[in-house]
Amino acid sequence: MNAKPDGNQLPPEQQEMPLIEHLLELRNRLLKMVLAVLICFAAIYPFANELYLWLSEPIRSLLPVGQTMIATDVTSPFFAPLKLALVLAVFAAIPIILYQLWSFIAPGLYAHEKRLAFPLLFTSVILFYAGAAFAYYVVFPLVFGFFTAIGPEGIVELPDITSYLNFVLKMFFAFGVAFEIPIATVLLILTGATTPADLAAKRPYVVVGCFIIGMLLTPPDIISQTLLAVPMWILFEIGILFGRLAKREVADPDSDEPAGE
Repeated sequence: MNAKPDGNQLPPEQQEMPLIEHLLELRNRLLKMVLAVLICFAAIYPFANELYLWLSEPIRSLLPVGQTMIATDVTSPFFAPLKLALVLAVFAAIPIILYQLWSFIAPGLYAHEKRLAFPLLFTSVILFYAGAAFAYYVVFPLVFGFFTAIGPEGIVELPDITSYLNFVLKMFFAFGVAFEIPIATVLLILTGATTPADLAAKRPYVVVGCFIIGMLLTPPDIISQTLLAVPMWILFEIGILFGRLAKREVADPDSDEPAGE
C-alpha cells in the first residue's frame, strides 16, 4: 500500500512537479497553439477575398439585380478579408489548440477521467463546427430573406462589408457556443453540481431560458430566435441522455485506477 509507482503512475494529488516546469510546459503549448494559428492564417489569407465572397453569398444572392455590397470605410476592403482570414485560421486550428490543451492536462488525469475527457474535447469541436454550419446553411438564408423582404418600399439595401462580417461572426459564435450545451450538461452531471433527474425536472425553465438566450444573441426577429432556441433545447435533452451514460461510466468500480496504470 505504501509503495509509490514512478512519476505519472501516481494519482494526480500525489504527483509533484516544480512550478517552473509547469510554466515552461504551458509556454511551449501556447507557442505551438500560436504557431498553428499563424500557419493556418498563412495558408488561408491568399484566398481571403474569395472566402469573403463565399461568406457573403447568403445576402448577396437576395439583393436586387444591380445592387451589391459597399465599403463605407477606406480601409474596409483590406481589413474585412484580413479579419475573416484570421478568424477562419483560429477556427481551423481549434483541433490543434484543443490537442495541446489535452496534452497539458492529460498526465494529471485518472484512467476513467481520460476515457471521458478526450471524447468530450473531440465532441466539443464537432459541435462548434456544426453550430457554425447550421448558422450559415439554415439560419442565414431565412434571416436575410426576412430582412431584405421587410424593408420599406423605395429603400435601397446596400450592406456594408464590415458590418456584415461582424454580424455573421457574432452569429457563428452564438450558434457554435449554443451547440456546446450537451458538453456543459454532461460536465455539470459529472462534477456532481446536478443530476439528470434534477435537470429533467427543470425542463420548463430551460425551455424559457433557451428562448431568452435566443432573444439576446440573435437579431430581433422571431425566426432567428426560434432557430437558436429550439436546437438549444434539443441539445439539452441530448446532454441529459449522455450525462446518464457518463455517470454510469464514472460509477464503474473498475475505473478507479490511476491514469498511468
